[in-house]
Amino acid sequence: MTSTVPTAVPGGDARPPITMCGPDFPFPYDDHLAHPAGLGQVPATEHGTEVAVIGGGLSGLVTAYELMKMGLRPVVYEADQLGGRLRTVGFEGCDPELTAELGAMRFPPSSTALQHYIDLVGLETEDFPNPLAPVTPSTVVDLKGESHYARTIEDLPQVYRDVAEAWRRCLEDGADYTAMNEALRNRDVPRVRELWGRLVRELDDQTFYGFLCQSPAFASFRHREIFGQVGFGTGGWDTDFPNSILEILRVVYTEADDHHRGIKGGSQQLPLRLWEREPDKLVHWPRGTSLSSLHAGTPRPAVTRLHRTAGNRVTVTDADGRIRTYKAAVFTAQSWMLLSQIACDDDLFPIDHWTAIERTHYMESSKLFVPVDRPFWKDKDPVTGRDVMSMTLTDRMTRGTYLLDNGPDRPAAICLSYTWCDDSLKWLPLSAHARMEVMLKSLGEIYPNLDIRGHVIGDPVTVSWEDEPYFMGAFKANLPGHYRYQRRLFTHFAQEHLPADRRGLFLAGDDISWTAGWAEGAVQTALNAVWGVMHHLGGSTDPTNPGPGDRFGELAPVELPED
Repeated sequence: MTSTVPTAVPGGDARPPITMCGPDFPFPYDDHLAHPAGLGQVPATEHGTEVAVIGGGLSGLVTAYELMKMGLRPVVYEADQLGGRLRTVGFEGCDPELTAELGAMRFPPSSTALQHYIDLVGLETEDFPNPLAPVTPSTVVDLKGESHYARTIEDLPQVYRDVAEAWRRCLEDGADYTAMNEALRNRDVPRVRELWGRLVRELDDQTFYGFLCQSPAFASFRHREIFGQVGFGTGGWDTDFPNSILEILRVVYTEADDHHRGIKGGSQQLPLRLWEREPDKLVHWPRGTSLSSLHAGTPRPAVTRLHRTAGNRVTVTDADGRIRTYKAAVFTAQSWMLLSQIACDDDLFPIDHWTAIERTHYMESSKLFVPVDRPFWKDKDPVTGRDVMSMTLTDRMTRGTYLLDNGPDRPAAICLSYTWCDDSLKWLPLSAHARMEVMLKSLGEIYPNLDIRGHVIGDPVTVSWEDEPYFMGAFKANLPGHYRYQRRLFTHFAQEHLPADRRGLFLAGDDISWTAGWAEGAVQTALNAVWGVMHHLGGSTDPTNPGPGDRFGELAPVELPED
C-alpha cells in the first residue's frame, strides 16, 4: 500500500485512511467496537452496581454508555454542560441552524473509533474547509504583508513548495515516515513497535523546533519560519515548536491533520445523542433505558471532593453536598481539576501519578465567530476574477480565518480567528466585541476593498479555553522529557501492577491519551477505562474479542528508564 508524506501546506489527494490507534499503543479499537461479541461482561451479581463517571464530555459519556450496556449503573457528574469541548453554540437572534464550534470542529478519517459513535447515533459528516482543501474555494497566505491567492499548492510561489519538500525530507530522514505510515496502515504491530521504540529513545528530549533545526533539509531559517506560519494540515504549527517532537510525529503518522470532516449540525450532538440513546442490546436494564432515563434527565452536579474509604471504595462529594461511595469510578475531566477544583486525598493515586498530573502541559486556544448574511466570499472581484475573500492563513493576530458555508444565500459563519498558546493569550483580556474589532482591522489590511463588517448580522461568540474554569486550557501537549509522565497516565487503566488500595479509580479523557487534542483520544481512553472497570468488578471479555487490557502485555508502550 502506498503512502504519501503530508505537504507543508494542506491539500493533496484522498488516500485510504489509517486508524488513529497510534504507534504508542497500537490496539485496534475500531475492530474491538465492531465485534459482535461486544466489549465484555460483568458478573450478574454486579448488575446494577453504581459506577461514578466524573465529567460529561465525550469520554465520560462513551464510558457511561458502554458501562450501562454491560448492566452497570453509571452515575454521571458534570460541572457545566454535557459535551465538554464538543461545544456547539448558536448566535443570539439568528437562525438556530446557524452554529459555531467553540471546541472540536474537524475530525480526520483516521478517527475510526470516534466514527463508530458518529455512525451509531446517526450523524452525518461533511468536508471541512481547511486551507487548500478540495472543498475550500480558495486560500490566501499572507505573510509579512505579502498575500498570495491559491486554490492548490501549485498556485503558491516556489518557496512554499520548497518548504513542503523540506518537511518531507525531514520526516523521512529523521523519523522513518514512510516505513511507519505503512506499518500503521498494515497494522504490523512488531514493525510499529520496532520503529517507534527507537524513536522514543532517540527523540523524547527533542523539541519540534529542534527536530527541524537538526535536519539539513531545514538549514534555512526562512524555510523554518514559513513552515511555522503555514505548516501542514490545518495551517501554522509554530505555536507547537516548544513541544515534544513525539507529539507531532503522532499527528503526522496517523494523518490526524489530513482530510478533515465536520459534523453536520454541530459536534455537540454526538455526546447529547449518546446521553439520550436507548441501546438495542442491553444487559440487566429494560429496553428503552438510556443514560438520560437513569439520571431523570439531568446529570449530578460538579464534584467537590474525592477520597478513599473503607473497603477500597471511592467516595464522591458533589456541589449539592451529597456523598456517595462507589466500588469503581472513572475521572474523565481535565486532570488539572484534581489539583485545584476538587479536594482530593493523596491516596487516590500513587505519588508518581500525581507527579505526572502536575507536569501535564496544556496549550491555550481561542476562537471567535461572527454570523454573516450569506457566503459573500464567493463573490468575484470584477478586476481580478478571484473570490473577494478566502480561507486565510496569516502572521497577523488572526492567524487562521475559516469561512463556513451553509448554502447559497443562506446565513453563514466566519471563524475570524483560531489561535493557540501565545497567540491565544494575546486575546485573553479582550471582550468578544473588542476581539472582533482587532480581527476586522487585521483582515481589512489583507482585503482592503471588502466590507466584511457590512455582512455581519449578529454579535460575535468567543472562547478562550484557558479561561474556562472547568478546563483551564484546550488540550494536553507534552514537552520534551514528558513521555514517562504520559505513559503513567495512559497505562493507569491496567491496574494489576498498582497496590490494591490504589485501584478502582480510572483516568480517561483526551489529555490521558497519546493523541491529545483529538476526540479519538477521548474515545480510546474511555474504552480503556470501560475495560478497567469491567476487570476490576470481576468481569471479562469474550475470548474472540480481547480488550485493551487483555493485550496490554503485548502492546504496552515502550518503557524508558527512570534513572
